[in-house]
Amino acid sequence: MIGYVTLGAADLQRAAKFYDALAAEMGTGRMMEEETFIAWGTPGGAAGVAATLPFDGQPATVGNGTMVALAAKDKDQVHKLHEIALANGGSDEGAPGPRGEGGFYAAYFRDPDGNKLNAFTMV
Repeated sequence: MIGYVTLGAADLQRAAKFYDALAAEMGTGRMMEEETFIAWGTPGGAAGVAATLPFDGQPATVGNGTMVALAAKDKDQVHKLHEIALANGGSDEGAPGPRGEGGFYAAYFRDPDGNKLNAFTMV
């Protein structure tokens, strides 16, 4: 149902470093790149993620309640993605671990612009 998600960035090169590292761990890379945005994912694959300078020229802001969930292949990759996020300018929003019942295992973090993401798997 979702084709792609865009997240506002104040500094596109800083965002690129953060998302390049996450994408590499997930076995993908940049699929589109223009002067004002970069998108990561696999053409024809699952939904991609893009960092973009806002089209209206106003400062990028964080959506309250907005979060992008990255599908990890297993619990080890949830841990690795959380570690990569923190090593590349992200901030911790919840260490890797089980959440609720039903086998949902996730880690939460923010990118350098404050956008909230998680890495999750079902175990």
